[in-house]
Amino acid sequence: MIVHGIRSHGGWYARSCRVLAEAGFDVYFLDRRGSGLNTAHRGDTPNFRRLIDDVAEFVQRLRASHGWLPVFVCGISWGGKLAVGLPYRKPGLVDGLVLLCPGLVPKVAPPVPQRARIAVARVFRPWKFFPIPLNEPDLFTASPEWRRYIDAEPHGLRLATARFLFSSFSLDIYLNRAAKRVTVPALLALAEHDRIIDNSRTADFVARFPGPTETVTYPGAHHTLEFEREDHPWLADVVRWVEKQL
Repeated sequence: MIVHGIRSHGGWYARSCRVLAEAGFDVYFLDRRGSGLNTAHRGDTPNFRRLIDDVAEFVQRLRASHGWLPVFVCGISWGGKLAVGLPYRKPGLVDGLVLLCPGLVPKVAPPVPQRARIAVARVFRPWKFFPIPLNEPDLFTASPEWRRYIDAEPHGLRLATARFLFSSFSLDIYLNRAAKRVTVPALLALAEHDRIIDNSRTADFVARFPGPTETVTYPGAHHTLEFEREDHPWLADVVRWVEKQL
């Protein structure tokens, strides 16, 4: 099962879903509430625990209908935060994590004055919108074609509520505790030229997991591995790693 980043949605990842399905996996890609094709309450959430529970409840339904088959959660960018929080909030629910350039230690954040306005609005006007600081397509990829796609496609999230952004900050604190409870195997994939996350500190964060971890850094790659060339090895590496855990 795959969860996307703060700005993206399932429509960005059709190629990888197809490849994973062709490799024999059942693939489920959830559009986070308030994003992608979900039109209600765009850019909003009650709190970060509700977002983790959305993922957990979907996995629980899979377990109920398919039996206790192995379930791996793939967290992309900001979605990596939800993936890492899941084993802490719902121990024993999943069998492994795939973290693709996860937003555990970001380089990009709202400027300090805006963070102060978000904190105030969260109390008095939690529905107030603020720009997500990832609205430049070149942060995600070096491909001109995919930059044009990011800039033009209609379902990407460009604004989020004070409540959502404050929940994201709160989730960062939660994850410092959650890291000590990730006992399932985890694959961390990093892009050498990532302008959104801090690779070194992210690798250090994942190294705190008590479970077995593997880290791969892709030379020359940018934040959204999906937008690398079609013969890029990252997808084959994910398939091999998951098969090794089965």
